[in-house]
Amino acid sequence: MEEKALEFARKAHGEQLRKYSEELYIEHPKRVAETVRTVSHTTEMICAAYLHDVVEDTPVEIEEIKKKFGNKVAQLVEELTDEYVTEKYPHLNRRRRKDKEVERQATISNEAKTIKLADVIDNTPDIVKNNPSFGPKYLSEMDKLTRVLVGGDPILFEKACKEVSEGKKALNLK
Repeated sequence: MEEKALEFARKAHGEQLRKYSEELYIEHPKRVAETVRTVSHTTEMICAAYLHDVVEDTPVEIEEIKKKFGNKVAQLVEELTDEYVTEKYPHLNRRRRKDKEVERQATISNEAKTIKLADVIDNTPDIVKNNPSFGPKYLSEMDKLTRVLVGGDPILFEKACKEVSEGKKALNLK
């Protein structure tokens, strides 16, 4: 099932590139899944790690994930998909949307929190290195987010907090 999820994510993301590099987007979910593999995990968690950005960043709907991968994988992907996006909440500014997202993600399952921690671990150094002007805003958002991801894997929690802290040091932030 994991290989099927990877292939589905590869096709869904197609030729999408990472924002700050010429790297194919699929490399990010692959790294997130590999990070999740380093701690206690389930097959469903690995599948959701591969699929964590498909609903948010491609035309794929959560129902398709449910049909192809079952309720548990779909639940995890849904928990990992930002709810408070501009399209749904145009009246909220970015800061308010991100604050609402932090509140929401405080209540997601521990499995989803573990995957989200792996996502933060992969994204943070990339953004700090490749977009230092956005870095301070991003790091402030991740600082708030990582605090509510308690309950996810403790090793990844520590690593995510460390990445955010190191990012702040790299950009000379407090």
